[in-house]
Amino acid sequence: MAQTYLPTLKQLQYLVALRDHGHFGRAAEACFVTQSTLSAGLRELETLIGVVLVERTRRVVRFTPLGERIAEKARRVLREAEELGDLARAAGRPLSGEMRMSVIPTIAPFMLPRILPRLRRDYPDLKLFLREEPSGAACEGLHNGRTDCVLLALPYACGEVASQVLFDDRLFVAFQPQDMPSDPPRVSADLIDETRLLLLEDGHCLKDHALGACNRPELRAEATMLGTSLHTIVQMVDNGLGMTMLPEMAIDAGILEHTGIVARPLDADNAVRRIALVWRRASPRERDFQLLADVLAEAH
Repeated sequence: MAQTYLPTLKQLQYLVALRDHGHFGRAAEACFVTQSTLSAGLRELETLIGVVLVERTRRVVRFTPLGERIAEKARRVLREAEELGDLARAAGRPLSGEMRMSVIPTIAPFMLPRILPRLRRDYPDLKLFLREEPSGAACEGLHNGRTDCVLLALPYACGEVASQVLFDDRLFVAFQPQDMPSDPPRVSADLIDETRLLLLEDGHCLKDHALGACNRPELRAEATMLGTSLHTIVQMVDNGLGMTMLPEMAIDAGILEHTGIVARPLDADNAVRRIALVWRRASPRERDFQLLADVLAEAH
């Protein structure tokens, strides 16, 4: 019977890293090996299976059509291999070992400082690796196996995932007093000046939640979209450049301290985003994620 030579997990890891980064140096750095080690490993893989997976030139790394298919299959194999370890961890102590969580930028700076001390105190064996990134990249990383779970705001189409809602986060309109002299206790959507509305750019789901709640199509057309953080937008509002919408958690965390900005609840039917923890369906660590969600909900 002929001997069968199978690719190693390390070779598959190199292939997936090169597919993700499109550059031998960055892929090697992500795998914590030298570029020559990664390149040699990929050549061994190509020799093993007898096909060219990657076309190499001085400037460009281009995957062949078959290389693309094998890279995606390799990604699934690596995820399955990781879940072997997850099965063992799930049988041990709750919330122990390594866990990789992505958190979107409109949650991370406001929620993490409150919850991380409690996690360190109550679950000292948990090694939580955090990545801050927009919802689209976070969900892609979840399905690719780069991330174990994601802390994000719903509604958002994150694909086939399991989720647990932690709490509702109300939306507020933040403005200078001169922009709304009547100072209503709640701000209806028709009081918002679309020419002075400052929002985060595409890719940040807070923008879509805010515009969806207002139900005014002209806001989407006229609002100024800025590729920046909520902290920067707050500084612009404080300097009289417009108004914005903020989540309640940011206000509770003190984002408006030392400013002259007034914040009032948005008066609309869906003036809220739902903060949730999501993970891959049928994950062996589902009980861990449910427990983590409970801890996050209590600590918020």
